[in-house]
Amino acid sequence: MTIEEKKNRIDFLTEKLNEASRAYYTDGAEIITNYEYDEMYDELLALEDETGYIRDDSPSINVGFETAAGLPKIVHEIKMLSLNKTKDRDELKAWLGDKEGLLSWKLDGLTVGLTYENGRLVQGVTRGNGVEGELITANVLACRNVPKSIPHKGRVMLRGEAVIRYSDFEKINEAIEDADARYKNPRNLCSGSIRQLDPKVTAERSVNFYAFSLTLSEGFETSSRREKMEWLRAQGFDVVDYVMVNKDNLFAAIDKYEEAIKSFDIPSDGLVLTLEDADYASTLGETAKYPKDSIAFKWRDQQAETVLREIEWSPSRTGLLNPVAIFDPVELEGTTVSRASVHNLNIMEDLELGIGDTIQVYKANMIIPQLAGNLTRSGNIEIPDTCPVCGGRTRVRDEEGTRTLICTNPDCLAKHVKRFEHFVSRDAMNIEGLSESGLLKLIGIGALSRFADLFRLEEHKSAIINMEGFGAKSYDNLIESAKKASNTTPARLLYGLGVPGIGVATSNLISRSCRNKWSEIENLDEETLRDIDKVGPVMASDYVRFFADEDNRSEIADLLGLLTIDESYEAAGTSLEGKTFVITGSLEHYANRKDLKAEIEAEGGKVAGSVSSKTDYLITNDPNSGSSKNRTARELGVAIITEEEIIHMLK
Repeated sequence: MTIEEKKNRIDFLTEKLNEASRAYYTDGAEIITNYEYDEMYDELLALEDETGYIRDDSPSINVGFETAAGLPKIVHEIKMLSLNKTKDRDELKAWLGDKEGLLSWKLDGLTVGLTYENGRLVQGVTRGNGVEGELITANVLACRNVPKSIPHKGRVMLRGEAVIRYSDFEKINEAIEDADARYKNPRNLCSGSIRQLDPKVTAERSVNFYAFSLTLSEGFETSSRREKMEWLRAQGFDVVDYVMVNKDNLFAAIDKYEEAIKSFDIPSDGLVLTLEDADYASTLGETAKYPKDSIAFKWRDQQAETVLREIEWSPSRTGLLNPVAIFDPVELEGTTVSRASVHNLNIMEDLELGIGDTIQVYKANMIIPQLAGNLTRSGNIEIPDTCPVCGGRTRVRDEEGTRTLICTNPDCLAKHVKRFEHFVSRDAMNIEGLSESGLLKLIGIGALSRFADLFRLEEHKSAIINMEGFGAKSYDNLIESAKKASNTTPARLLYGLGVPGIGVATSNLISRSCRNKWSEIENLDEETLRDIDKVGPVMASDYVRFFADEDNRSEIADLLGLLTIDESYEAAGTSLEGKTFVITGSLEHYANRKDLKAEIEAEGGKVAGSVSSKTDYLITNDPNSGSSKNRTARELGVAIITEEEIIHMLK
């Protein structure tokens, strides 16, 4: 390339990287992969070094990406710089030389600086652009483990990483019903949580803080970084895990961290190596962006080449169709990988993906499968104009530069996934291992279109095993859970069908009133339903309408052919079997009507809420009352008995 072409390339790379940073830090969106970002960043550094041409907005001289959150800004007393990085072990060893160092996790959250005066926390600030950050003192105080006060009374300044653990992140996401509204990763959630205007939000998000450096400590002086870390621990801070290393044991220490990350609950994207002797380190100075006393070691992602076979359009409840790359299986970090999310149309088009292309895949941070590149770039994938789930029309949606594909059909099956989620829930059919996202994946591969399909999943074994987040063990567990759930009760099935207004308690009442006979349950009329306690006229009307619907009856018939329903019914006695009672007025021998009702039902009787032609007895201590129930009973010829008489019948 000519000098002019290289400058043009620098312009392109700078703008592309800044656009990606803006999307990631502001919107939580990925418009290029992490791998692409690193490749482009390294290319930018090389070109800037070669030409001497560095733009003022170059990511090589700017730290982070400043966003407007409405928080007050503050200039750092001591710059909060980023770290230079390497993925080469030998380069890391050469950097350390004959010195001793501290090797620690490089946590993936939000870098925060804290200041204490007279033992009290007086300031918390984000790194921001390295020179100026946002004041977040109230939010820091809301973090789980940040001490509000420390024993040392001299002025103290320290830095650390605010993070959200994977386990907490999953709990937070599980509580969000809308799958598309769930957070993309712990890092973005942490950043948004710590930079809230309301500290209560920070507290609710389970943010933790891990100290990694002591920058000022009036009254405590040492040149040992290890002693600084242990001093922070003694003051009550949780410090990032570290080990002492030299050129002889460095590689062995890295091996242990690489093994530990497989089960590490805190997000980490590598390691940090810091010189132990702080006095010596201070003589090295810094660049415009990096201190020279520390360096980041990024995991060298294990890559594999494979062939792209398909783009699967995975549906969501809001109509979003997410592209997923399906490729020939490859081994990465000890596991077999055959699929990876492409996230959005920007990434798919930027990589010029095509069926049959030779692509490069890796595991980001040794965990999440990602596409690294495309060697052949045929770009032959056509964006579907119809939804793979319902056949409805699709359209491309552009939100601030992030392009996604959505289904426009409001009746798309994927948009009704909540119906399936209710059916498999604990109080309904209790099919374990199926979250909303799992159900959407089953819908996406064509394995689920009606309730009965949940008991025919063996027909889709291969496709389910290859679904993202599944595998042979998950499949076996799911099939076993479905088989167990196929032996059920009428009350569970009734609740699971999602009849309007029919909750768990009402399902049990209706089932019991029908002596657990399903044929009676699905053929109840409005009058009979209204006789059941807690069933009103609107609920009764909706119930009858539901079971009269041909589609519902077809779905239920399909289900009944696959289920074993336990219709057994046992009452403690049979003295009142087949008799229906209505209770009205005050009682003298029972604390309340509920207690009398329980005794009647225990002897096989039924208790309804209103008098009808199907009522056998009206129980009242005022038989001559002119109440509406007494009048109706007399008009219909229903026997009117007192509390004393029902007690006698129960003996």
